[in-house]
Amino acid sequence: MENKAKKIILRFRVVDKDNFNEIKNGLKTVETRAASAQYQDIKKGDILAIVCGKQKVTKQVKRTRHFKTIESMLKAVPLKKIMPSVKSIANARKIYYGYQDYKDKIKKFGLVALELK
Repeated sequence: MENKAKKIILRFRVVDKDNFNEIKNGLKTVETRAASAQYQDIKKGDILAIVCGKQKVTKQVKRTRHFKTIESMLKAVPLKKIMPSVKSIANARKIYYGYQDYKDKIKKFGLVALELK
């Protein structure tokens, strides 16, 4: 039985416009989210409508992976693909923990890494 691709909207806050632009320009090839119920069911082949303010870009999911911690994810996925302008794991952790409730969400759900085409 063939899986039907879903279309999922991922929203970026305007303050995170740099992340959106990195995806749009092909620099950021892996989008990550806390793996809460909203993101757990995203599968290979699904279409992401990535929105920031009035701008939108569409990307297809090439691969999804689930990780329990930031560290385990960064052992498997190069930081440059997730956060192209961030130079260290310590800075990446600081950024993740800067998002509202992310420290608790990551502890509870882990992270989902969405490799984009």
